[in-house]
Amino acid sequence: MELLDIHTLAFLIFFGFMAAFVDSVVGGGGLISVPALMWTGLPPVTVLGTNKVAAVMGALTSFVTFLRSGKVDGWLIRRLFPCSLVGSAIGVLAVRLVPPEILRPLVVVMLLFVLIYSIVKKEWGRDATYAGMSRRLLMLSVLTAFGFGFYDGFFGPGTGSFLLFAFLMIGFDFVGAAANARALNFASNIAAAILFSYLGEVNFSYAIPMGVSMIVGAWCGARVALAKGVGYVRPLFIIMTAVLIGKQILELLK
Repeated sequence: MELLDIHTLAFLIFFGFMAAFVDSVVGGGGLISVPALMWTGLPPVTVLGTNKVAAVMGALTSFVTFLRSGKVDGWLIRRLFPCSLVGSAIGVLAVRLVPPEILRPLVVVMLLFVLIYSIVKKEWGRDATYAGMSRRLLMLSVLTAFGFGFYDGFFGPGTGSFLLFAFLMIGFDFVGAAANARALNFASNIAAAILFSYLGEVNFSYAIPMGVSMIVGAWCGARVALAKGVGYVRPLFIIMTAVLIGKQILELLK
């Protein structure tokens, strides 16, 4: 591994912390960490791989923090976790065959729907109404976990927002939805990180210090979310979804 100069190290640590803090609550941390890694001059595919290896450290931290708080539905996540894992692995392999940019217009439309729905339904997600799974709902949840796992490995932007929205739709409040979304996001990050590493598309000199700072950022973000509750998570979710939409539209216009 190459030895980083102090300025690059500080840069990676700062942006890693900020990315993980936001990502641990509502997703969207890649909006911070990916541009930061691109600024260092790494090749685009290596940026994606390096980001996934760093992000999996933060994702594990936020997942464990939420798990210890009792906000993660163990029964449900045990059934959905493998689906997200497998979906992400297939997505990483697919990205080498098909340009992921073809998804960008669809992503903008989906994020707009998520944003508008979340703003209009002001009381939505304030209180949990989830009362268990029917067979039909479980099958739909399995397909959703696989689908967003594939999307995260294949393209990625907005995965955290989509997962959080999906858990809101089945009756979790914003904090519970954030906790369970982080569990599935952790699964998709594991698969992507392993495959990118196997394919040689990771710069570990950059990934490790950024990942360590992401551990701290994720812990802080999850603790703040648990302490402040729905009143904090909901507006942050709306803000980050709006930022994601803006970023995707700018990319479309290039």
